[in-house]
Amino acid sequence: MTDKEFLPDQAAPEITLFEEKPRKPVGRILLHVFLAFAGILLFGFLCMYLLFVVIPKGPEIAISRGIGKDTLVTLMPAAIDSVKARKEMASLEKKVDKLTHQGPYLIVNTTENKFYLYADNQLVRTGPCSTGKNTQLIAGKREFRFKTPRGVHKVLRKAENPIWAKPDWAFLEEGLPIPPPGDESRFDRYTLGDYKLEIGDGYMIHGTLYKRMIGMPVTHGCVRMLDDDIEAVFNTLPIGAKVIIY
Repeated sequence: MTDKEFLPDQAAPEITLFEEKPRKPVGRILLHVFLAFAGILLFGFLCMYLLFVVIPKGPEIAISRGIGKDTLVTLMPAAIDSVKARKEMASLEKKVDKLTHQGPYLIVNTTENKFYLYADNQLVRTGPCSTGKNTQLIAGKREFRFKTPRGVHKVLRKAENPIWAKPDWAFLEEGLPIPPPGDESRFDRYTLGDYKLEIGDGYMIHGTLYKRMIGMPVTHGCVRMLDDDIEAVFNTLPIGAKVIIY
């Protein structure tokens, strides 16, 4: 036997050009694609839910920077009783009918954020305004509710170029320490605009620096108006005039 001959029980060597990898079943690939697509849809839905439902409704929670590490300041929507609100509106509408013959008066619709100024039983001016944002500020054991008071009120005092004496909640809301009464930091010469009309319990009808927000419920309970509108209301309503808010 020569060197070039093979023994009978020897097999010829196999030559492998490449090794084939096992293929994944088509069904499994489609399942992975479906799950990825479903995950993207679910993520998008959650983002939209947070953006348009959760964030606008609150509650908003912030830790105050200046009133102690353990003080929690919470701003949350106040509960609204729709049945009670409808009864109040019906009662106010009856009162409006009785008051329309008693000189100039102002009507404020807090639902639509509009005002209606009457003189001699004629509508002389109407326009947008801003009313209470209907939220609560909780700072430790103190609670403040920012809602425009509904009912029949009177103009108690009027003033041009008013100075706002900031209450405690104005500092708590910004996370600032509360200054003592009479402190210079409490007095603001610009926020109320050129005119104010007081209707009791700290509530006012006044001008504003935040004109772009007129027509929205963003105040702490007062009624804000544009410059020309508050000037007309100021000049039309005397002390004792009715202000009807519903």
